[in-house]
Amino acid sequence: MTIPEPTDNPVDPAGALDQAGEHPAIARFRNELERRGGAGRIVVLPDSVHTAALAAEALGCEVGAIANSLLFAAGDQPVLILTSGAHRVDTAKVAERVGVPALKRAAPEFVREHTGQVIGGVSPIAHPAPIPTYIDPWLRKYDEVWAAAGHPAAVFSSTFDELVAMTGAAETDVD
Repeated sequence: MTIPEPTDNPVDPAGALDQAGEHPAIARFRNELERRGGAGRIVVLPDSVHTAALAAEALGCEVGAIANSLLFAAGDQPVLILTSGAHRVDTAKVAERVGVPALKRAAPEFVREHTGQVIGGVSPIAHPAPIPTYIDPWLRKYDEVWAAAGHPAAVFSSTFDELVAMTGAAETDVD
């Protein structure tokens, strides 16, 4: 199956598949997931899921079990917030909690530069360099959570504890 790739992805604008039939962005994610000892499964959905509600519907889970990976800019430094799909990030409160002057929504170029991934497919791991990461404790309510797997149409299953272990994320309330 050919997975459409956003046209602004400099990594693979044609959306070509590797020899195993997997998109290179998903293959990179899979390798990093295995390297970090992740036990979850990767699911490639038939269409990109641009919202937590659409992802939850496609996966048959509650919207709160979707772990959105949101990259923010703290000046010129990235900050990754893993938040429940049931929450919106209050950037002023979170900035204060994590000790930065302000958090701004990151531009697509900033996201690609710091994650190697495109908006809508940003995963909690598999970035070119470590990113300070914070996790919404609300996700602890779910035995299984789902997060992006490096491509807008791919997600992976995990647990709250596994996400913390793989990312080094610190817990912080997001709203």
